[in-house]
Amino acid sequence: SAKESAGTAWPPSWWPAAKPFVNGGTAATIGITIFNPIDVVKTRLQIAGGGSPFTLGAKMVAQEGFGSLYAGLSAQYLRAWTYQTARLGAYRSFVDLMTPASGQVTPLWQKAVAGLSAGAIGAVVGNPAELAIIRMQSDKTLPEAQRRNYKGIIDALTRVVRSEGVLALWTGSAPTIVRAMALNCGALASYDQSKEMIDEFVGQKNSRTGIAGASMLSGVIGAVFSLPFDFVKTQIQRMKPDPVTGLMPYKGAMDCFSRTLAEHGPLRFYAGLATYTTRIAPMITLTWILIEQISAFEKTYGL
Repeated sequence: SAKESAGTAWPPSWWPAAKPFVNGGTAATIGITIFNPIDVVKTRLQIAGGGSPFTLGAKMVAQEGFGSLYAGLSAQYLRAWTYQTARLGAYRSFVDLMTPASGQVTPLWQKAVAGLSAGAIGAVVGNPAELAIIRMQSDKTLPEAQRRNYKGIIDALTRVVRSEGVLALWTGSAPTIVRAMALNCGALASYDQSKEMIDEFVGQKNSRTGIAGASMLSGVIGAVFSLPFDFVKTQIQRMKPDPVTGLMPYKGAMDCFSRTLAEHGPLRFYAGLATYTTRIAPMITLTWILIEQISAFEKTYGL
């Protein structure tokens, strides 16, 4: 129940609507601080077309220093505060709206629709940060004369707008949106559904077994669903014009998809799968566990 403090209701009336977004953003910020090095290696592997993540990581540290594993961290934080906050908050809000009545279970198809919608909203909001992350993480792979050498997220976004226009911040937005929809449909809907099934099996609601099991399953499903779209998004967002012809490597997402399929086959879209799953699955798992812990903490203090 709300507590009265100095004549002001606490928590404030806007808190229930804001809570899913605050919880999601907080959990995502903690998670990306831990997992950024794996994300950097995943991006480099996609550019290289595969390889050993351990060999590549060791090579990066030897040649570029330990800090290279935290390339694009400022952009990752912006992404957590935009994309992650929007998708996690919107999903929980949509599911709450769709729930038939108190105590009843939301059907799986409605959870999937909520995940698709939340992913699309989050991707549109977070695309500028996504663009900056890919460019900052892949900059060292370019010839020295072609490197952008962004100083941080503010410098990256400012220079993109100045040299390429405001709309360039949404470069690769189509594959980003599709990737986010696939990831969120797989990860968010599967978490709620599997958690309900595990809880029913063990006979306890919000059980630790349910949270842990559903979190891990959600991470793996989300990774498998989304990697092909992530691959295309990475290729589109890191493009630079050819120094001689001035032409971009790809005309768009579909061109990238069709040419990659024709030249390298379908398995190329799963380059870096082990690293991607190692990055995505634990990140999703940790995010869900953190959200549950944050929610439990808030419940203890009447929030």
